[in-house]
Amino acid sequence: MSGTIRVFSGREISIEDIELIKWVVKTYPKLSRTELAGTVCELIGWVTPAGRAKTQQCIAFLEELESEGIIELPPLNKQKQRSCVVRIPELEVFTEEVRGEVRDFEPIHLEIARPGEELKRWRAYVNQYHMLGDKWVFGSRLQYFIKSKDKELGCLQFSASAWALEERDKWIGWSVEAKKARLHLIVNNSRFLIFPWVHIRNLASRALSLAARQIKEDWLREYCYVPVLLETFVDLEHFKGTCYKAANWIYLGETKGRGRMDRKREYALSHKAIFVYPLQKDFKACLKGEKPYRRVEPDEQA
Repeated sequence: MSGTIRVFSGREISIEDIELIKWVVKTYPKLSRTELAGTVCELIGWVTPAGRAKTQQCIAFLEELESEGIIELPPLNKQKQRSCVVRIPELEVFTEEVRGEVRDFEPIHLEIARPGEELKRWRAYVNQYHMLGDKWVFGSRLQYFIKSKDKELGCLQFSASAWALEERDKWIGWSVEAKKARLHLIVNNSRFLIFPWVHIRNLASRALSLAARQIKEDWLREYCYVPVLLETFVDLEHFKGTCYKAANWIYLGETKGRGRMDRKREYALSHKAIFVYPLQKDFKACLKGEKPYRRVEPDEQA
């Protein structure tokens, strides 16, 4: 794109984009932030490969523009913000200890947490028992329950990959243009939780192995394309990544200790180990644009 003045979450932003955003905000002052972001996404074509608006990325960018004094957004709806925090007191009922070998609990399976009560319960578990909680993630995502028959044992989330990851990018060997075009083919395991009362030997590596086999078809069904590589970060101050090693994930090195939005290098974070898992043999060729990847158009879905 000519006239690029900045890049946000992998999207090149031009002067014309900024002017259009300013016009939308001024012309439609009664729209909520979500509605403004949806309108901007439609006008500038900020969408996923499946054609869905990247609303959350756009909201974050609008808030950045507001912090710089370029636009003024409508005030946040505090009541809606409070309602996003899900608390389910009944979760306390399900804390009986579970112990044994993974073979004693087969068949272990992964089940998508669908919007409604399932997703509310998934978020409540993660908010209560995961050290990072259920923070909003950008882009496409799938949340899973790890289950033995009907018994819930843990939670997994896969979501959009990190934009700037030096060790990964060097390992792939792709160009900046190739990364812009095909970063969505990498999916990040952004949450992994085995409930604290569950002590099943090898359950974590078993769940990761199931996810590696299942996620391609799930992602194709939900988002119209198949990812070719999984990635994750392990906080070395708290964990060693043992389950990822046991599930044959590849260790690439460590992050630089900065967040994905820390462009001014002001906020130091703990270093994290980078692990990846190829979902097909020719994944590097797909990421570099040398081979096509599997996808379907939305109107081709059954």
